[in-house]
Amino acid sequence: MEPRYPKHLNVLLPCFVVLGIMAGLVAYAPELYRAFCGATGYGGTTQRAYSDPTTSSDQTVTVAFDSNVAPDLPWRFEPEQRSVTVRLGEQKLVFFTAENLGSESIVAHATFNVTPETSGAYFNKIQCFCFNEERLGPHQKVEMPVVFYVDPAFAKDSDNAQVDTITLSYTLLRSVNPDQAKNLARFEANATPDAIHGEQLFTQRCSACHALDSNKTGPMLRGVVGRKAGSAAGYHYSQALQSAALTWSTDSLDRWLADPKSFVPGVRMPVRVLDAPSRRDLVAYLQKVSQGRDNPADSNRPVSGGEY
Repeated sequence: MEPRYPKHLNVLLPCFVVLGIMAGLVAYAPELYRAFCGATGYGGTTQRAYSDPTTSSDQTVTVAFDSNVAPDLPWRFEPEQRSVTVRLGEQKLVFFTAENLGSESIVAHATFNVTPETSGAYFNKIQCFCFNEERLGPHQKVEMPVVFYVDPAFAKDSDNAQVDTITLSYTLLRSVNPDQAKNLARFEANATPDAIHGEQLFTQRCSACHALDSNKTGPMLRGVVGRKAGSAAGYHYSQALQSAALTWSTDSLDRWLADPKSFVPGVRMPVRVLDAPSRRDLVAYLQKVSQGRDNPADSNRPVSGGEY
């Protein structure tokens, strides 16, 4: 008689595989759900953007703001403006104020969504305090920036044909993960610049067009602090920047990032960094790498086009 173990294994092994898959799905269900909501805008989940919108529209939409605080969190939290009207594809900067009314440091995090839910897939945040666990010291008060835009594709979605107002809602909750918190003091005007955060921002928002040691769509940026504008070797600049009597300093780079086309009329630089803390950290990073080694000679090859 042949042993029956192989036959039993043929039944048991698929069962164990199915059970393992089910256990994995249960364990990762929250992450999978968040990924699904982020990809589809389900439930009014907003999108996270790492770059500016590439198109804009003359059509406008009103964005209203709603703020709430959990009962066990002794914070005051409110928008500095109740609503703004924006063009589709227009990057917009708004502020929320948070104040810790308690006598100890507290870490909080924000949950958020937009209504109507059909607008979630088109509402993009570039900068938001809601990305992190946030710590606020006792009786400390800060202004927190939010930078967002509404994708022009919003107007082409029939589900949004009658929508003229999007409401962005936040609820602050006491954090269950305080060890991972960032300090909201970084938003204060006298905060020390954070070059490490600046490097992260550079990777997220600048690296598609810029490298440190080679020309891409934009010029190389190692050594930019202290360099004459329009002088990176091998890069084809706009006439406006070539003619600008400008040497890049930390102050001039801050003004450039805030609104390059206003700072030097006629340039083609398409990107703005509206919130001052992000600009401060980006400039700190550029200053740090400018104090490093010189640009390598083999990076001075000419490139076609040019944005600046």
